[in-house]
Amino acid sequence: QVHLVESGGGLVQPGGSLRLSCVASGSIFMTSLMRWYRQAPGNEREFVAEITTGGTINYTNSVKGRFTISMDNPKNTAYLQMDNLEPEDTAVYLCKAVVVTSGRYDIAEYWGQGTQVTVSS
Repeated sequence: QVHLVESGGGLVQPGGSLRLSCVASGSIFMTSLMRWYRQAPGNEREFVAEITTGGTINYTNSVKGRFTISMDNPKNTAYLQMDNLEPEDTAVYLCKAVVVTSGRYDIAEYWGQGTQVTVSS
């Protein structure tokens, strides 16, 4: 079994910064991909950023230049540094990991429960 836990959300003023963390734990041989999504009330879930163990990184256009994704492979942890936050960034931020499980070496996807980010003055 694999568990993902996000943390680091909170209330911040426009222009402020937050750093989100996503820790994957459990029966993990390796984590090949970690993604951040967000979902605001009444909206569909939106892709935000992704990073692979090989270092490939992608962002949605609205966060380019403001958000930075990184990953600590040995710790199976992904980070999302969010700078110059805007009210439109307000959402629940969720992490998804694609892992190779230990033992059977299956490839599986897992989601965390999310962490709330609120940008407001």
